[in-house]
Order: sequence, then C-alpha cells, then structure tokens
Amino acid sequence: MKNRYIFLAMFVSSLFGALLAGAIILSYIEPLVQPSDIQATTISERQNQISLTNNFDSSVLIPEGVNFIGAARKVTTGVVHIRSSYSSAGYSINPLDGFFQNQSQSSGSGVVVSSDGYIATNNHVIEDANRIEVVLNDNRSFQAKLIGTDPTTDLALLKIDATDLHYIEYGNSDLTAPGQWVLAIGNPFDLNSTVTAGIVSAKARNIGILRDRNNLQIESFIQTDAAVNPGNSGGALVNLNGELIGINTAIATPTGTYAGYSFAVPVTLVKKVIDDLVEFGEVQRGLLGIRIGDVNAQLAEAQDLNVVSGVFVSSVNSNSSAEEAGIRQGDVIVAIDNMPVHNVSELQEFVARNRPGDEVNVTFVRDNLESTVLAVLRNTEGSTKMVRRRFSNEIAGARIENLTMNELGQLDVENGVRLIDIQKGKWNDANIKEGFVITKIDKINISSVEDLHLTLQNKKGGILVEGVLPSGKKKVYGVDW
Repeated sequence: MKNRYIFLAMFVSSLFGALLAGAIILSYIEPLVQPSDIQATTISERQNQISLTNNFDSSVLIPEGVNFIGAARKVTTGVVHIRSSYSSAGYSINPLDGFFQNQSQSSGSGVVVSSDGYIATNNHVIEDANRIEVVLNDNRSFQAKLIGTDPTTDLALLKIDATDLHYIEYGNSDLTAPGQWVLAIGNPFDLNSTVTAGIVSAKARNIGILRDRNNLQIESFIQTDAAVNPGNSGGALVNLNGELIGINTAIATPTGTYAGYSFAVPVTLVKKVIDDLVEFGEVQRGLLGIRIGDVNAQLAEAQDLNVVSGVFVSSVNSNSSAEEAGIRQGDVIVAIDNMPVHNVSELQEFVARNRPGDEVNVTFVRDNLESTVLAVLRNTEGSTKMVRRRFSNEIAGARIENLTMNELGQLDVENGVRLIDIQKGKWNDANIKEGFVITKIDKINISSVEDLHLTLQNKKGGILVEGVLPSGKKKVYGVDW
C-alpha cells in the first residue's frame, strides 16, 4: 500500500506539480478518528462527526488554474433564456386567453452586456420571430425589443425594460489560445443556466454556415470542445476570469446534437457589432475592396510565392480602399495592424472590427519583398461615411409623433407616442381614432417613434395595442398586423 502512495504521488506530480501531489497524498492518510470510535445514534450524526473530525476539503485537489466554480458563479446570472414566438394567429384581449394563441416557439440563450437591459444573442435565435421573451436567471420575464441584427456575423441585439442587471464583462478574445480552459453557459434543451467546460481547440475557423448575397459573411469562430447543444446558441463563452470571450453560435455535428466541437463568435467582433447597432441601428462595415483566397502550398508553387501562409489577392476593385493604398493583384497579405494574418477568416475579422473611414496598416508580400501601406476603409457604396438607420414618422396609414414630458404628465403616463392623421390602413381598420397615445405593443413599452418601428418590424398576425385616449381613459385594441 505504501508503494501505491509513492507511485500515485510521482504520477500526479508529473501532471500538476509537487504541491498538488502532496495534497492528493494527504487525502489517502488514515482518518484521525476511526469510525469505530464514533458514538452516534443515527447515520447523519455519525457522518457529521466524522466530517468535522477529519476536515478534508476536496477543493484542495483542484489547482487554482482549473477551478471553474468562481467563473461559473460570476457569469451565470448574466446569461438569459430567450423564447422566440412565431405566429400568424389572432389575438384576444381576454386575459384568461393569454392574449395570443397557436404560437410555435424556439428557444435559445443571450448574454446581458449592460446593466440597463441590452442583450446580445445570435441572429438565428430571433430571426423572423413575432415576439421575443427574455427570462432572466431569477425567473423574471420581459418582452424584448429588437434593436438590430447582423446576419453576416449571426449576431443580434435586444433591449428589455430593466435596470441594475448583472452583466458579463468583455474579455479579449485575441489573448485566447488553443489549450486554454473555457466555460460555455446557456440553456440547452430548455435546461436553464447549464455550465459546461472545455478548452479552446482552434481559432479563426470557417465552417461555411453563413451566407450573404454580397459575400460579406464573416466566419472567424473560436472552436472549443465545451459541450454545446440546441438552446445554447447566443449564450456565453467565458474564460476562467469570468470574462466574455465569445457568443456560442454553432456545433459541428452529423446528428444535430453535440458531437465534440462547438464554435463561438469572438468578443472583439461582438463588441464592434453591438456598438454599431446601438449607435447607428445597423452595422458599419469597413472594406478593403478585394477578392481573396487562402495561400497554400499548391497556390504558392503555382504563383511562385515565397510564403505558404497568408491571404492571396486575386483581384482589386476599382475605386476601392485597396486600390487607393496601392495593393495589387498577386499580393499576399500577411498582417493587419501588425497582427499576423494566416487565412481569409483572420483577415475578414481584423478588417471587420473597423468602420468606414478608419485607417488600417496592411502588410503584404510582393516580389518576395514585404511592404506596409495605410488603407482608409470604405463601405459597400465606396464611401467613408457612416450610414445611420432612419425612421419614418408614418406607419400603416397614420402619422406618429413623440410626446413632450409635459404632455405625458397631463395624460398621467410615463411613455407613449401619438397617432395623428389616421387614413386608410391597419390603425383605421382597428377603429383607432386620432389622438390615441400608444404606450405598449405586446407588453413592450413604446417611448418614441423609433421604439414603435423597432417593435413592429417583425410583427405578423394580431398585435395587442395598449394606450390612452385624449380624455385620459385607458384603452386596449387588437390590431391585425
């Protein structure tokens, strides 16, 4: 038996170090008090006395670098359950009917990224949904407003009317490396707040799941072996400091369930997309304006290149950022802003973190010589200007106007927009009269014309409209949208 302990200590020491080996050896030491010495009338008392006498904590067996408890506890409350509803059915203003009938639902996850209710998730979690419900870790439920989406990265941003929420702090996905421990948190199969662990398996993975008509999709996923299943989409991938390093998005599987690998959008890209959606309502894409492909041994031989890694420029668009900077067909891009570029996925990610008008340093190889040029990125229209989403003050046959604080006070409401000049259309069909102030749509607070547009953008079928008449009387309408 003594030899067994010595062998075990040597084996563990080779894995975790001499300190951990000593801890494990201690766990095998004979108890200070033998069970025969314990006087107890119940099994519970007997176990309690032994536990108190031999106060061994199994946590000492876990090296600090792989203790997941702290990170899991820190981030679990910042991950939410998202239920997306799809329905073309009618509505009922009878509260016993639950307002809406015949809805189908899908389930996913989301990450609270600010204390005032902004939630990041995947576009495919909420795509085409009529209604989006967010359930917090403490079981509070909210109807969410869709702020914006970016199908090219499969990201979306929601907003709920809540404050003082626990949010997950951003980490730096550039600092992650294969072999690093990570945790995935989400709601697979409707199992709330599920935590799984794994390591980063690879970075900048392109698995060919996103499509865009302008070929602007970006797949530069963090690959992990943390178990992710249907329902995890939109949830958090965090490091052991409890910092967000990615949004779990996809799995590689022949069966539809986890088969070994999962993929997350890196947080450096997530941050940029979210900031764009908050500030402009849509993503601002800065482009070099080139057609590209991965460099490999075959291409290097065919093109007589002296590099076998990087991004080969097959063509340069006219009047593009790249043309202006002097990049030519046949160049091999090897770095963006001094960050090495090994493939197309990395190049797309590094460039996509920038907006039109931003400057990036592009390092490339031409005729076996390395050069660096400064490129000013442009948008799809060839401009360096930002494009802000605009909202009309006309919706479905009526004009909409915002209310002043004084007008809200006179009606004794905290928020709302007024319908004026109602013509033929959905509002008129529902018998809503001019001057009606909309305060809620499907239980979502409406504070501005922009709010109304965002809330109605994906609605289909019946919607529930709450508000007040000019007289101050509250009124509820069902509108066929």
